[in-house]
Amino acid sequence: MSENVYPPDTPPVDEVHLRRLTADEAITKLDTYLHDAFVSGLKQIKVVHGKGTGTLRLLVRRELGKNSLVHSFRPGGPGEGREGVTVVELAEK
Repeated sequence: MSENVYPPDTPPVDEVHLRRLTADEAITKLDTYLHDAFVSGLKQIKVVHGKGTGTLRLLVRRELGKNSLVHSFRPGGPGEGREGVTVVELAEK
């Protein structure tokens, strides 16, 4: 994994923003964030990918489906960002 993107001793917030990133940038940032969130003990996170054409959303969800740190995921509901957000339940430690 790449180095932690948070100040020392600061847990990650419960969401990561991927809008306006290239596919490669988004996947790298998502993988790093998932690792940091899992290590920090977060149970649920939000991935903000935006609505746009849906390309980034599909890419993010494909990657989430392959990641062993992810228990499940679903589209955001009302008040969560709907199709612009994916809500992720992380696996148990």
